[in-house]
Amino acid sequence: MTTEAAEPRLDAYPALSAYLSRTEPTGAARPAAVPVPTPPMPAEPPRTGSVRKQKQKQKQKQKQTRTRTRKPRARGAAAAPVAPLRVSPAALRTGVLVGAVAVTAQWAAQAEPSARLDVLFATGAHLTGLLAGYGILVMLFLMARVPAVEHGVGADRLARRHALGGRHVLSLCAAHAVLALCGYAAHAGTDVLSAAADLLGYPGIAAATVGTALLGAVGVSSARAVRRRVPHETWRAVHLLTYLGAALAFAHQLAGPDVAGSVLTLWLWALAHATVAVLLVWYRLVVPVRQALRHSLRVIDVRTEGPGVVSVVVQGIGLDGLRAEPGQFFRWRFLRRRLWHTALPFSLSAPVRDDTLRITVKAAGDHTRRMRRLRPGTRVLATGPFGALTAHRRTKRKVLLLAGGIGITPLRALFETLPGGPGDLTLLYRAGSAEQLVLREELEAIAASRQAGLHFLLGRSDAAFDPSPSSRLRSGRGDPLAPEALRDLVPDLAEHDVYLCGPPGMSAAATTALLRAGVPQEHIHAECFTH
Repeated sequence: MTTEAAEPRLDAYPALSAYLSRTEPTGAARPAAVPVPTPPMPAEPPRTGSVRKQKQKQKQKQKQTRTRTRKPRARGAAAAPVAPLRVSPAALRTGVLVGAVAVTAQWAAQAEPSARLDVLFATGAHLTGLLAGYGILVMLFLMARVPAVEHGVGADRLARRHALGGRHVLSLCAAHAVLALCGYAAHAGTDVLSAAADLLGYPGIAAATVGTALLGAVGVSSARAVRRRVPHETWRAVHLLTYLGAALAFAHQLAGPDVAGSVLTLWLWALAHATVAVLLVWYRLVVPVRQALRHSLRVIDVRTEGPGVVSVVVQGIGLDGLRAEPGQFFRWRFLRRRLWHTALPFSLSAPVRDDTLRITVKAAGDHTRRMRRLRPGTRVLATGPFGALTAHRRTKRKVLLLAGGIGITPLRALFETLPGGPGDLTLLYRAGSAEQLVLREELEAIAASRQAGLHFLLGRSDAAFDPSPSSRLRSGRGDPLAPEALRDLVPDLAEHDVYLCGPPGMSAAATTALLRAGVPQEHIHAECFTH
């Protein structure tokens, strides 16, 4: 069942009207700068000399005249904004594949063809070991929070690739260990247990064994069945063991013949690891501390938006320097008891204005429930912005925003700021009941002021919807996210860009329905992350 918002006036919601009115007008024209007239150059008496010298003097005069008439930029005027650098998913994928091919080529250049069993095992061990080491490096790079990668690829897609790549890396580590053990046993003519005892006597191999065990523990804690039962703080602490495991694996690689056998390979391998280490330290440690000192964020207000939902307003200094875009999120750490030790991602639910940031949070666990008790003055550490669910993904004139539950927060900011005329923007908001609609009055006011479409999709998929006078809900049955229902609400759906944000189940169902309704995959822009 679908509902369409009435046409409310902004003055019907004084709080929102005051909030929206704080934005400076963007359409006001600035007075044009009046150029200073250049005084005429005095005529020079005729000079004697060659024609070449006279031409050179004329060129110098013309150059001086252009320099004087060039309009200088006013002192204190802001430079034109520079578009942030973004690495596309295709470029990232290509770079990773090129690196894997280069590692394989380096192994092939050193491989010695042989039919001996021990040599075959050793050759396979060398290849899997090099690829495992390269894979660890890629996994660390994906989680380094490099802005160009985060803004171009998206944090959720990076997390999925990190998880998938982690499984491949653990498989390569296991294959490397088994092949190396079998190769040593075949070479020494002994059994596998004796070979394992002999190999652990080498410090480099012992370090690699410990590193592999640590990486295995991280992989087990990240398994879906285990992750659901482990607190976020515990999972995060275990995940930090990745750095120690990677360091031990790097020490083992430097002792092996594949890397240490060539000075050039050794330097390139060490340079790649040093680069990733610098990126990790810079973007995960230095930048957050620098932002905290520069912007001095503090909570100034906590507002109740609905059952279990609050908006937290944070104020700072020079927040325009963060260059946060609507649709992006920060990782927030509130410096108070029982909250300071965890940083969780929350999207901005309003554009940045007047040096304030606003997030809207639903109580989904102990951490988010405690946020309702935040007090004004609480210091905040916010790292970011992150995320690629921004206006830069737009390719069509018309846009459909499809939200589910608390996923309305980034789409509410986009609903207010995406350029578009009357009828270009449509927002569909899926919720279980009218009481679960978050920021409803703000959405209705924005829809009225921008002449945009707004529909609330309420109730269970097979339940009748209760009518509501304020939103003119229509009674009916069926799945509101079915392809037919979506085409009924948005007749030219295939000609829209679709921004999607909601719970994983709802996002998956909506994506399937959009594809069946004729929306191309490349026009569906979604970002979904869980804590």
